[in-house]
Parts: sequence; C-alpha cells; structure tokens
Amino acid sequence: MFGNKNDKSTPSNGVQAASNVSNSIVEGTKIEGNIFAANDIRIDGELTGKLDCKGRVIIGPQGRVDGDVQCTNAIIEGHFTGNINVKELLAVKESAVVNGDINTDKLMVQTGAVFNVTCSMGGQKLKPLLQKEAKTAN
Repeated sequence: MFGNKNDKSTPSNGVQAASNVSNSIVEGTKIEGNIFAANDIRIDGELTGKLDCKGRVIIGPQGRVDGDVQCTNAIIEGHFTGNINVKELLAVKESAVVNGDINTDKLMVQTGAVFNVTCSMGGQKLKPLLQKEAKTAN
C-alpha cells in the first residue's frame, strides 16, 4: 500500500543514506577505529583510525584526526595527520595544521595554515589526457 516490496533504492551494502543528515563527533569525544559514513561528518573531537565518508568531512577548529581519510570534499580547520584522498575539493582554513600525504582534485589553502604535506592534484583529469597523448604519439 505504501511502498513497493521490489523497490531497489537501498544500496547493496544495506545502508540507505538519508538526505540532509550529518554525523558529528563532538568535542571531548575520542574514537579509535574505523568509521564508514554514508553522509557528511563533522569532527570536533578526536579520531585515530580510518574514515571512509561518501560526503563531506569537516574537521572543526578543536578537531584532531590521525589516520587515513577518504571522502568527496573536506574542510580542515583543526589538526590532521595522515593520508587523505579527496575526490573533489580540499579546503584548508587558516587555523589548520596539516601533516601527511594528500591526493585531491582541487586544493584551497588559506594564509596562516600550517601545511607540511606531499600533495598530488588533478589526477582524475590528468590520466585520460596522458593516455590520449600516448595514443596520438604512436
């Protein structure tokens, strides 16, 4: 009556993302381990481990992340140490302290940020261009 039993809208992992919902790790909270987030996540506490987020990751001014992060977009205002892979835009604010390896399509770093990283940018668009050039050279 209210839904179709054959509805295939739930992803294969069984987790259905709700729109306009975000997760939050508040100040004073410490987490050690791996997190999977189907939606945006804001970290104002501490995370040591891996974070796989299908949306945006925000590390607030009091937030600390030590580990590996994979996400679509990210804003860093606090401390980050580790490896981060951002599919679209990484924004590093003036209060941020970032150490580690970064792979992103686009990068914005504000004046005043501490930014000690190895960074690879634009790899998603560069690979097809290199392949096209290699084919035309032959």
